[in-house]
Amino acid sequence: MSGDEDKDMLAAEYVVGTLTADERQAVAARRLHETDLDAAIIAWEARLSAWLSEYEPVAPPPDLRAAIINRIDRSDIRTRLLSDEPVKLRRSLNRWRTAAIGGYALAASLIGFMVFREAPVAPSTERFVAVFQSNDEQPVFIMTIDLKSRQIVVRPVTAKSAPGKTYQLWIASDRLGDKPRSLGLLDDPSQPTRKTLPYEPDLLQEATFGISIEPEGGSPTGTPSGQPIHGRLIPTKH
Repeated sequence: MSGDEDKDMLAAEYVVGTLTADERQAVAARRLHETDLDAAIIAWEARLSAWLSEYEPVAPPPDLRAAIINRIDRSDIRTRLLSDEPVKLRRSLNRWRTAAIGGYALAASLIGFMVFREAPVAPSTERFVAVFQSNDEQPVFIMTIDLKSRQIVVRPVTAKSAPGKTYQLWIASDRLGDKPRSLGLLDDPSQPTRKTLPYEPDLLQEATFGISIEPEGGSPTGTPSGQPIHGRLIPTKH
């Protein structure tokens, strides 16, 4: 795995909850000064929170940990840990963690899809997040919004400045017509951009947002130049 893949996997384990207490504390400390790790955690929270927020946490049986340790003691895992194959075991563990987290996200998405189709539930939060990324690459921007105040913060993650170019934020909704509308330019990609939006919360909640790269000063046509990266609002408890 590359460094970025390791960090993304660490972020996924942090969100899903498979880290030990010490590991979790270490990650919480790292995210305070590692912006890419913090962004990866926010992205994973955004992917899963839309489904997981609808379910109450359930405490495991009190004897579960002891049962797992007892089963490990009786298996060949302890022998393998003491053998001369730590690299092979770690690779196997990484594959297991990857499959487990991928399956967990897939199961959550399928459950969420069925729940939303059969019984849509209004979000219990006014704070939302949108992740702007291309395919499975690291996020370029992450946007948080407070629907009550209609204030947004767009934080750059991997966005880079380019001479003579600027980033522009857009909103699209059937209620606004067949063309996206500009929400203004973003500040220097090294700094967050803060804005108060002029639209009502219900429109913002269902809209699609986009960020495009434009000539300095913004799009000359009033519509995005090229293909923008998109994001939709996902409720979060954070």
